[in-house]
Amino acid sequence: MQKLAIGIDIGGTSVKYGVVSESGEVKLKESFPTKDYEKVHDFVDYLSERIAHSLDGLNSEHELTGVGIGAPNGNFYRGTIEHAPNLKWKGIIPLADLLNKKINIPVYLTNDANAAAIGEMTYGGAKNMKNFIMITLGTGLGSGFVANGQLILGHDGFAGEFGHTTVFHDGRECGCGKKGCLETYVSATGLKRTVIKLLSKAKTDSILRDYSYNNITSEQIYKAAMNGDQLAIDAFNFTGKILGMKLADAVTIVSPEAIFLFGGLANAGKLIFEPTKKYMEEYNFPIYKDKVKLFSSLLPENDAAILGAAALVWNENSRTIVDKQLH
Repeated sequence: MQKLAIGIDIGGTSVKYGVVSESGEVKLKESFPTKDYEKVHDFVDYLSERIAHSLDGLNSEHELTGVGIGAPNGNFYRGTIEHAPNLKWKGIIPLADLLNKKINIPVYLTNDANAAAIGEMTYGGAKNMKNFIMITLGTGLGSGFVANGQLILGHDGFAGEFGHTTVFHDGRECGCGKKGCLETYVSATGLKRTVIKLLSKAKTDSILRDYSYNNITSEQIYKAAMNGDQLAIDAFNFTGKILGMKLADAVTIVSPEAIFLFGGLANAGKLIFEPTKKYMEEYNFPIYKDKVKLFSSLLPENDAAILGAAALVWNENSRTIVDKQLH
């Protein structure tokens, strides 16, 4: 009998979920808008119906072993989403318990970047690695830290909020309420903010001057840089410098074998990787120089969030087996 897991990725705009085998085959996947469900109980009711419908399409040779959820502000210890700013459900939402009561199958929940890290270790480039960092570069910056083969969660389940470490103490305002957070500089949004500042300060000719500030996108900045636009290239260099500098700090704390970059900004390739690597090595403490590899994630982008969430199930199953063996 083939064991299966369901991976669910909850975002501010949509929910993606899929049925995944242990080998990483996504047997089916679907999505639906998050905004249609203002009350979490209505969301859980609909999600449990969709899960049941999906499983009806599978034959008796399959066994569903668990559900994994990646969500913003997800707390693995408690199975809760806590004060997520981009979701309508406010406060502390015991989502894992609510869904478990509906489907009577183990449900595991963590934040989306931690799920990506587990996915990279299970299906991606971090196979056989016990010490690595996963950085997700989208609208914001997420991160997952793995040490000695285990995800670092901290005493409260919220360890690894790298995007909210400080770059400049009186820097850009962040949605979290602080100033100068890393994600205000290193993210698709941060890149745009850098370009807008350069456009206002520098006299450099740029195709980006043809766009209004509100309409500039990270994709337009990427295309401009690839076409040799110096202002766009400068923006990527600045972004990579900030990221490299902060990664050097992270290296001194966890000494990883590798760092993986994933997401829209990581897809800029050498535009972001080259300055990041250059400045990471420049700022690295000497004993770490040229030891830490910088890789692009090997998770398939279209399925990465689902695979990462499903990998939570296999990760927890393996830990349960080990615990039983030890006792």
